Amino acid sequence: MFKKLKTDWPFAAGRVPFFYGWVIAVLSTLGFLLSVPGQTMGMAVFAEEFIEVFELTRTELSAAYLFGTIGSALLLTRAGRWYDHYGARVMLLGSAVLLGITLAVISTLDIVAGAISTWLGLSMAWVSFPLILIGYFGVRFAGQGVLTSASRNLLLVWFEKRRGLVAGFRGVFVSLGFSLAPLLLALMIDDFGWRGALWIMAVVVGLGFSLIVLVFVRDHPSQCNLRADGEPLVSSSAHQPLTGHDVGVAQVRRDPVFWMYASALSMHAMFGTAVTFHIVAIFGEAGRSREEAFGYFLPQAIVSLSVNLLASTAADYLRLKPFLLVMLVAFIVGAYGLTQLQSQLGYWLLVVGFGAGGGLWGVLSNLVFVRHYGVLHLGEISGLNTSLTVFASAIGPLLFSVANEQIGSFSSAAVGCLGALVVLLLVGTVLAQPRDLDPRLKLR
Repeated sequence: MFKKLKTDWPFAAGRVPFFYGWVIAVLSTLGFLLSVPGQTMGMAVFAEEFIEVFELTRTELSAAYLFGTIGSALLLTRAGRWYDHYGARVMLLGSAVLLGITLAVISTLDIVAGAISTWLGLSMAWVSFPLILIGYFGVRFAGQGVLTSASRNLLLVWFEKRRGLVAGFRGVFVSLGFSLAPLLLALMIDDFGWRGALWIMAVVVGLGFSLIVLVFVRDHPSQCNLRADGEPLVSSSAHQPLTGHDVGVAQVRRDPVFWMYASALSMHAMFGTAVTFHIVAIFGEAGRSREEAFGYFLPQAIVSLSVNLLASTAADYLRLKPFLLVMLVAFIVGAYGLTQLQSQLGYWLLVVGFGAGGGLWGVLSNLVFVRHYGVLHLGEISGLNTSLTVFASAIGPLLFSVANEQIGSFSSAAVGCLGALVVLLLVGTVLAQPRDLDPRLKLR
């Protein structure tokens, strides 16, 4: 079976009457969307229920999220090597199954914790904390880590000249889906309970998507006797691929440009995760309701997907550094808006700033590493970046929770993030990027 997964099985994908890369684009988008249970916006909706049934404080639950996420981050660079070795099909299949199993297990943890605490005579919190930590580790590693990274990388080898445009259209659906996910999950919890909502997600991703991957995913167009973008196998075009020379991860680790982009992407992961995880409490501190908190995601999504689509199209013809700088400026605007959330101006600064920044984040996370470092070691390089962003996303919720408990406000943590964003903007402005070549030169 493993050998078949590395081939054009179970049907000849190259013989369909259209370029099979469009099927891959749909599957890549679906993989992103079904990673929601492992994303912060997926787990954050369950936070209030988990605090109650596991008898944990908000800080204790945030700490469990922190340690579970850090544990997953430590394995993601290795998972990137597995991607380079085994391919997207195997990694997508494995991560979908693992995510489904983990969600099903989490749905039983309160029962298990209650039984163990009664048997050992311990408080519920002493038992439930390590159990939910393990659960968070599983969903973060399989969902936010492997499933997301493999879905992203899968698309990049099927398109070159239209890579930015296709990734942009994917970003539209992903941004909209991610933004609507908290609302949909909240409705599922209201209708089926938190346990039922977890089971529904477990079946959809663990069984449904894994079967789709098994039948329809192909690792590379060459497996199907195809070329990227659907170009003829024999072409007189002088087009050069919109990728950099293949660079190993050891050299990438010494490149300050990699750390600049990784830091900027990680900063959004930390800040955005914290806001999403504590969204109800943050809005409540500003005098806003639970409905307003979840309703924030819709206008933010509209801004994000609009910016993502426009920027992705433009990125096929422009250098990436301007996108980095504009993204950081947008996040600074959003961070300031968060500190003024009690006002309508602050609310809309948060919506526009985080929306535009998130849209540009999607462009850069898709294109920067393949553009700078090529495709040969893309799995390991993107895995290293993913481990950093996942690590940063682990710190965010705890940082905001501690700031709220010790200082009495979430705004103090937002001010700290605002300062870090200003520093990144200054560094990004002066740092030279020799690999950031004008794509139009490669299209001649």
